[in-house]
Amino acid sequence: MTVKEVEVLLVEDNPNDQELTLRALKRKNLCNRIHVVGDGAEALDFLFGKGQYAGRTTADLPKVVLLDIKLPKINGIEVLQKVKADPVLRTLPIVMLTSSKEGPDVQECYRLGANSYIVKPVDFDKFTEAVVNLGFYWLLTNEPPK
Repeated sequence: MTVKEVEVLLVEDNPNDQELTLRALKRKNLCNRIHVVGDGAEALDFLFGKGQYAGRTTADLPKVVLLDIKLPKINGIEVLQKVKADPVLRTLPIVMLTSSKEGPDVQECYRLGANSYIVKPVDFDKFTEAVVNLGFYWLLTNEPPK
């Protein structure tokens, strides 16, 4: 499978949260190319160019990864740990976008190198606003390493 020029990798297993995130980014024209995966194993395959993504060049990295913590197969903290341990992927911005407000989760994610930690608001409008704000920053304002 060839996937090129992905601006955002959304790693989210909840279909409702997937849809809300996609709508918010597209409504403000913040992103044209979003790739969605529903579990941590597929996220790692995508980023490392393995499994169904074996044909994908790992030089084509997204501008940002939006990563949930509670995922099937491999959880988001493990995904974060593997990505940040890799010399090539280490600088890839990862925003934890999760419902977990647990202090240990926040601490562990930052310890492992998360670039941001955002608790998903329950309210639809606030959720949309949070995604739009993170989109503006990570896709338009932030200058990523080359």
